[in-house]
Amino acid sequence: MPQILARACVPLWYRFADRTDVCNSAQAKLKPARKMRLHAVIMKGNYVDVLLMIIYATLSLGFLVFIHEGGHFLAARAFGVRVSEFMIGLPGPSLGFTRGETRFGVTAVLLGGYARICGMEPGEIHPHTKDVLRFIATHGEASVNQVAQECSLPVEDVVAAFEQLEDWGSIKSPRKVNNDAVFQLAACLPSARVKKRCSKQGILVPAQRAQGEAMSFCSDSAFENFYRYELAQQYRSIPFWKRSVILVAGVAVNLLFGLLAFVVIYSILGVDVVNHATGEVVHRFLNPLQSIQAGFSFIGMAVVSVLHLFNPQTAAETVQNSASVIGIAVISKTAAEHGLVSFLSFMAMISVSLGVMNLIPIPPLDGGRFALEVVQKLMGRNLGKRIMNGVSTVGVVIFIAFFVFMFMHDIQRFVLGALQ
Repeated sequence: MPQILARACVPLWYRFADRTDVCNSAQAKLKPARKMRLHAVIMKGNYVDVLLMIIYATLSLGFLVFIHEGGHFLAARAFGVRVSEFMIGLPGPSLGFTRGETRFGVTAVLLGGYARICGMEPGEIHPHTKDVLRFIATHGEASVNQVAQECSLPVEDVVAAFEQLEDWGSIKSPRKVNNDAVFQLAACLPSARVKKRCSKQGILVPAQRAQGEAMSFCSDSAFENFYRYELAQQYRSIPFWKRSVILVAGVAVNLLFGLLAFVVIYSILGVDVVNHATGEVVHRFLNPLQSIQAGFSFIGMAVVSVLHLFNPQTAAETVQNSASVIGIAVISKTAAEHGLVSFLSFMAMISVSLGVMNLIPIPPLDGGRFALEVVQKLMGRNLGKRIMNGVSTVGVVIFIAFFVFMFMHDIQRFVLGALQ
């Protein structure tokens, strides 16, 4: 599921330093970063600072997106669901390696990341998917036109079946895709967990084979077993509660990282407590329970901030105290310059905000997909492909509009502010 970096908007990042009584002095110094002008840096010719902003933002957000997608990946693999790709960056040309049935790597645009969990395509299983899979499996490879001609099927139906099988990870597409392009049967490298799950379901696990290697079926039941094996590894084949765990696993990892970071900051590295009466600053350590409480306190503040986005009376103020990737880049450099504690505080707050923002019930966020799963569970059937695609399109449009607005808002604050 692709993760767009824009959802890392950070509500209450600035307010947190104001409202907590226990804050690190270096962290408190980050507040003036809000007024830092990227334009002034460029006008002075200090391109090194701009480069550092890009590097710090890329590394910090890349890491947080990595652990977020890692949560989805680990949950899916724990339930025996196939994950065909695990990438850092937006979908596109990539460099990486393949381990098992998953390709790991980085793409050309390091703004986000995704774990391609198989079987999450909308709608029901296409009626010709099984026939097309059998043809490709017995030949090892095939093109759309070849299957359409030899199986006497409409080209559009074959294309739909190919797309579904590719989403399942059952076939691999070439670099250039058209109706004459040759798709290959995917390699079979079943893990121990998949073997155990198939054994419980009475499914025989096929022998290991290389990509493009043809299979032979001695009977219809032999192919039916292979089809069940492929279907058993799909997201759509597992129960509702397991799908729900996969969807919220990324959020859980982000929140867990935030809590662990708070423990490290307050219980291991220590914090500066200001005596407001005397002005004296004392370095203190909190016990782990107090640190966790501080973490949950910030999570609660982030949740309230997200809820304020849906309140017309507070939405404008919430947006004013939020930041897009530009603001995060500026703040990340300032946080790094103030030392480990400040940068770790920054990472913790971004991680929590990333997790909470992903719970918003708007596709393509995890909360949007979870909301659709709940609707389908209550209805007792899957929503049609047209409805799912329509909802996703509306969600993406809303999401992109919000990202563009925040992006332009940060340009006004950080780039053009010095001209005013």
